[in-house]
Amino acid sequence: MGCSRREFLKGSVAAGALALVSPGCSRAKGIADENFEPAYLKLHRQGKLQKRAEELWEVLKECTLCPRKSRKNRLAGETDVCGLKDEVKVHSAGPHFGEERPLVGSYGSGTIFFSNCNLLCVFCQNWEIAHRGDGSPVSHKTLARIMLKLQKMGCHNINLVTPTHVVPHIVRALPIAVQGGLKLPLVYNTGGYDSLETIQKLDGIVDIYMPDFKFQDPEMANRYTKEAKDYPQAAAAAIKEMHRQVGVLKLSKGGVALRGVILRHLVMPENLAGTDRFVKWVAGELSPDTYVNIMGQYRPEHMAHRYPKISRRITRDEFHQAIKWAKAAGLKRLD
Repeated sequence: MGCSRREFLKGSVAAGALALVSPGCSRAKGIADENFEPAYLKLHRQGKLQKRAEELWEVLKECTLCPRKSRKNRLAGETDVCGLKDEVKVHSAGPHFGEERPLVGSYGSGTIFFSNCNLLCVFCQNWEIAHRGDGSPVSHKTLARIMLKLQKMGCHNINLVTPTHVVPHIVRALPIAVQGGLKLPLVYNTGGYDSLETIQKLDGIVDIYMPDFKFQDPEMANRYTKEAKDYPQAAAAAIKEMHRQVGVLKLSKGGVALRGVILRHLVMPENLAGTDRFVKWVAGELSPDTYVNIMGQYRPEHMAHRYPKISRRITRDEFHQAIKWAKAAGLKRLD
């Protein structure tokens, strides 16, 4: 997750129990385009969605969901960096208005915050969820009901935050939600540390990919995450596959996202994230028309104070320089 959502999360969980955040009223439909059909509905009609769910569940016996490829048998109770066995935990869910404008629209993005993480950045702004694992286990039926509730509340999409380590659970819940009438686009909101094989399994399921591309340098990635030295290479491969599947961002007539890639990049002090290289990579390897959010809200959270170079916010000049690099690279759709 690239941006802070602490304001959204306040009051969403009481006594550690999952709560679906509600605005207190029934909203109008959030369907952005009545003629648009999410990709997963076609797979469901073909009988392939359930098969894909079964294939992904098998991966948990020798987990390779992320580039760490721990090969732990999570179904037998083994764990790795993400700390989860065979369960899926949700911290909170509700309409979110702090995301990119094409996701928010008029009625909000239907955001589901999954607990735990496979990347564990030392500066994590949601460390209580990602590192500490705050949240509650839910069944696949409950997860499906959450999706349907968000649709009923009028949200424009189902926004799956930090989904990498629980992809099998999400895809298992999806057919249940489809049977209940789900027809919103799925947003795969990831830190970018996804295995290529997992993203390939999501072809035809996800409509909108929203990955971070955090670091361009392996040493920086290794230092500021849980030793994910291969992050730049893995993220590049996964994001290129995402782009191959869904292309550049497509919007409804009202400006709401329907399908495509939204790419996030957090500017860090002293250009430690390699923003100058990132923007050139996007323009050259994806498309100058890629929707890119160059984010300037970095702040030292969690363990960042232990690392002198990232123990401060970025300056205004650092952010302005990042935007200049993006424009010089030819990027046309900057959030």
